[in-house]
Amino acid sequence: MAVRSPDDQRFGLGRHVVLPGPLALDGGASLAQIEIAYETYGALDADAANAILICHALTGDQHVASVHPRTGKPGWWTRMVGPGKPIDPARHFIVCANVLGSCMGSSGPASLDPDGGGPFAMRFPVITIRDMVRAQALLLDHLGIWSIAAVVGGSMGGMQVLEWAATYPARVRSAVVIASAARHSAQNIAFHEVGRQAVMADPNWRGGDYYGSGEGPSAGLAVARMAAHITYLSEAGLTEKFGRRLQNRGQVGFGFDADFQVESYLRHQGIAFTDRFDANSYLYITRAMDYFDLAEEHGGRLADAFRGTATRFCIVSFDTDWLYPTSESRRIVHALTAAGAKASFVALSAPFGHDSFLLEVPELARVVDGFLRAGA
Repeated sequence: MAVRSPDDQRFGLGRHVVLPGPLALDGGASLAQIEIAYETYGALDADAANAILICHALTGDQHVASVHPRTGKPGWWTRMVGPGKPIDPARHFIVCANVLGSCMGSSGPASLDPDGGGPFAMRFPVITIRDMVRAQALLLDHLGIWSIAAVVGGSMGGMQVLEWAATYPARVRSAVVIASAARHSAQNIAFHEVGRQAVMADPNWRGGDYYGSGEGPSAGLAVARMAAHITYLSEAGLTEKFGRRLQNRGQVGFGFDADFQVESYLRHQGIAFTDRFDANSYLYITRAMDYFDLAEEHGGRLADAFRGTATRFCIVSFDTDWLYPTSESRRIVHALTAAGAKASFVALSAPFGHDSFLLEVPELARVVDGFLRAGA
């Protein structure tokens, strides 16, 4: 049993493990071994029953509540995770792992191929959300954790939460799904394809073999990030924050520089993203999200994914989220109800669009805190 001593409660312990395979993947391929980078917070109790697994979104990572080593910025969910927060290391043993296919230490296209010596690049097998969850399950096995007090995630993290509850129902006591969906819609797939084509159209992509070249497809990846970032926001939020205000000038420049503040903001977001994320990982993870359809995995009926489950569910949506709108959350709730699962649903009002789960929405913290305490 992997029980931690009181001396091992430092906030945000970064770890890396290589787990033996093979890990069979949904696409028919397998990985001979799996590298997983993860962070832990708090201490596992005597019966290993206080573990909470946090699942990150598309461009997130394991640095959920500690300083990011590349950007120097605080963790991406410090509003939810930390002392006195809903997910508190004083009460919980918190685990957050970099997903399979990503680029912050877990196996992905930038990892070295043990058979070829160099990076996998596009030789890395195509993966699914369920493959990511299987890798996380191997990590928890390694940590000696069988029963998980809660699996929590927003956006793509919420997809992983749903997959956890469907694939390992006996292991998950509670599930918190925020701003997510049980499938990727045609609109979602379309936006992702624009981003992938932007990356692949960059001459520096080189068919994915840009590692060691000194210059990757940063321009294409920046455009992909700009397009995606728009979907994370709301029209009202953009209007309030930027409107049609000009960027450091008194009148339009009648050219193609960033005349408007919103243009400058998006360009900054795109450029900053290329400093911390791998372009090939972006291709692989967006593809995994596009393939996600939990109902299809269970004979076309979403309720069958949760039939007979004892897991408690909390589903949260935001009224300005048009990427994963409230209607998608209601679809999940209806399926849970049809399956006889214990489910609560909250549709919150927030001005920030899809990114509301990452931003200052006090009611979200109250909902998550109350739900987790009720299941303790």
